[in-house]
Amino acid sequence: MKYTSILSGIGLLGVWLLLASPLQAGEGIWKPPLKSRFDWQLTEPFNYTRPTDVIDLDLFDAEPEQIAALKKRGVRLICYINVGAWEDWRSDKTTFPDEVLGNAYEGWAGERWLDIRNIRQLAPIMRARMDLCRDKGFDAIEPDNMDGHHNDTGFPLTAKDQLRYNVWLAKEAHARGLSIGLKNDSDQVEELIDHYDWALTEGCFHQKWCDRLTPFVKRGKAVFAVEYTDAKIDFAAFCRQARKLGLNGIMKKRNLAAWLRRCP
Repeated sequence: MKYTSILSGIGLLGVWLLLASPLQAGEGIWKPPLKSRFDWQLTEPFNYTRPTDVIDLDLFDAEPEQIAALKKRGVRLICYINVGAWEDWRSDKTTFPDEVLGNAYEGWAGERWLDIRNIRQLAPIMRARMDLCRDKGFDAIEPDNMDGHHNDTGFPLTAKDQLRYNVWLAKEAHARGLSIGLKNDSDQVEELIDHYDWALTEGCFHQKWCDRLTPFVKRGKAVFAVEYTDAKIDFAAFCRQARKLGLNGIMKKRNLAAWLRRCP
């Protein structure tokens, strides 16, 4: 999809968002080096002792003391927030208007898809989350579930809707001095690469689409490629492809606890 094929129908706000200068907005913001030792831990048990350059932690669960200790070691921190689905265990769950809550997210108990077309109502919630990321001392944002247009959300979401929302998210992150990663939305890489500072993929080797992230690597932007143990892939083959494509490859268990296997 090209800019010329999506501008019609987005409206004046969408055109302004797409034509704004994301690179200027992101000047001076930390971005992970192309080659980085990456770790991703969202659930207990945690292990913060092993060597790592970058670690991805949950916004609400990460303790300020632990963040400070990691930063003292020189570790950079990525802040996980769910931007595409509501979660019934979050402290801010009651701030979501009923009209933005869609279908249950199949396979993930307690989650419902969001109507990402309604940025006006989602904006205060997502801005508050990004503010907390910044205030806790995170360096970057990992926005999860930013590909709702490919799912049964209960809303007629289009690629244009998703693009508009994802560009808005990037601008909000940069406005807070935070870098932001493109999460799995591989069909919109061309439109979003100027707005996003790095990328995170899940299962791209298993699903055979890792090469779609090549534009990031060519721009010197890090790509963290995560495969899961339950996919039963050939880990050595995955690591060979990751090295060939310039990706930072790791293996994790689906619960994203401490267990980690890095590509050599």
